[in-house]
Amino acid sequence: MSEVKVNKISPRTNCGTVQLGDSGDTITIPAGATITNNGTQTGFGRTGTVDWQTSIKTSNFTAASGEGYFVNTTGGAITVTLPASPSAGDIVSVKDYAQTFDTNACTIGRNSQPIEGQTFDLELSTEGTAITLVYGDATKGWQSVNSNEIANTAKFVTASGGTITTSGNFKIHTFTGPGTFCVSCAGNPAGSSTVDYLVVAGGGGGGDGGSGPVGTDGAGGGGAGGYRESSGAASGCYTVSPLGSGVSALAVPATAYPITIGAGGVGAPSNNNPATSGTNSIFSTITSAGGGGGASKKSNCGSTQGPGVGLAGGSGGGASHINCSTGTISGGAGNTPPVSPAQGTGGGNANNPFPNARGGGGGGATAAGSPGCFSGAGGAGATSSINATPTARGGGGGGAAGCGSAASVRNGGAGGTGGGGNGSDKPPAPSGTGGKTAGGTNTGGGGGADNTNPGGMNGGSGIVIIRYKYQ
Repeated sequence: MSEVKVNKISPRTNCGTVQLGDSGDTITIPAGATITNNGTQTGFGRTGTVDWQTSIKTSNFTAASGEGYFVNTTGGAITVTLPASPSAGDIVSVKDYAQTFDTNACTIGRNSQPIEGQTFDLELSTEGTAITLVYGDATKGWQSVNSNEIANTAKFVTASGGTITTSGNFKIHTFTGPGTFCVSCAGNPAGSSTVDYLVVAGGGGGGDGGSGPVGTDGAGGGGAGGYRESSGAASGCYTVSPLGSGVSALAVPATAYPITIGAGGVGAPSNNNPATSGTNSIFSTITSAGGGGGASKKSNCGSTQGPGVGLAGGSGGGASHINCSTGTISGGAGNTPPVSPAQGTGGGNANNPFPNARGGGGGGATAAGSPGCFSGAGGAGATSSINATPTARGGGGGGAAGCGSAASVRNGGAGGTGGGGNGSDKPPAPSGTGGKTAGGTNTGGGGGADNTNPGGMNGGSGIVIIRYKYQ
């Protein structure tokens, strides 16, 4: 073997190229030799090592290829965003500095590139873990080369708050009063990363038509609280109402979500006084509007009070007639403010002349309130099995009876299925001498209207139910 001993090999021209061997040759570097690179290398790839940075990371940052980072999540969760537009061989390492990843996770943001071929971020939640990711290509993206915490490990939503029950692999949080849904782990698509929901607002109060054997008119029933739900596809394919068809579940990044439960509206204390609408229920970006209050009798026809129009809301309140009007009195509009799918329906009209003026029924989640010239019944609610039991909610309140001699108008309207309160009868009525009821608690049902003793009935309070896969 021939040998060449020189101190330097240079190209013939300045800034030229020096080639070492020919294609197919083998270049051997003997054991013990050291090669020092003071320039820029290309085509070699990395050796699997990084330069560890001595500045401890305590907040979100973007990593650079070739660097390792000690990440301290003592003060809260941290996101490490991988480099944009990586090249094959790029490498990044992360180490749990304070042994707190199990309490406050470190999320590796993929920055539009796959991780282990998956299109979701990697959450590091094992105490003391370290991970090295090397970029291969656009198909598999970043791949773990030294850790069991790889991206396709299933992680599930973890949360607290409300009354918690389970149904198979699914956890259900029920809020019947104000509270907080606290998410400590957002999960990932390999496990779960979204939640299904049902949000029902408070129902409207029922109107009042006065009291006494004559001179009274049927008041309107309260509208049901707005009813909004997702399709259930994310958490067990349970049965939902038509209002949930095609509605996506919600992603829940790790944070606290305040829960608002709408109160039922207050029934009208007497004729000429309005019932109040229910109040909103809220979870995350979902707000369901309170049901509209039912209208009360207006005794002074010449005043600006005018006929009794139901109030708008999630579902509208029913209308009330007055003894000097023969026209149609409108029920309140539903789905106010508008959302898609609609969160409720309109209240029933009152459109018979005195004395056969039964009040219109309050609107329900899936059916409008009946006009007072018919049954004055509250509109039907909706049924969901989000809590593992088919349960109807969001029924409209029944309108109160008229005062005509016909028995058909002396019966109050029935409350809609799903917690709607019944409207009162007018004595002597075949079914009794009253019978008005409030909207059901935590159903968002509208309150029944009164036409026997002064005072419409209160609407029912709302509810929020959240469901997700937890194992």
